[in-house]
Amino acid sequence: MGAREVFIGLPWWVKWIAVPVLALFIFGGLIASVVGFVVGLLFKILIFVALVGGLIYVVRKFFPSSGSGSW
Repeated sequence: MGAREVFIGLPWWVKWIAVPVLALFIFGGLIASVVGFVVGLLFKILIFVALVGGLIYVVRKFFPSSGSGSW
């Protein structure tokens, strides 16, 4: 018995309103936690990229390379 057979004969509002509302009620905290984690991770990545870019800018501006290739 698949998922489609379970919903056969039920009113449209059960399929399109009641089930999603129940899913949000039950899993809403989990969904919010996952979304919050992803947004926080993206923010930290953005801050990291900005700080590395600023560090590279400062190093190149105040410590001009001699072209010797110290690496």
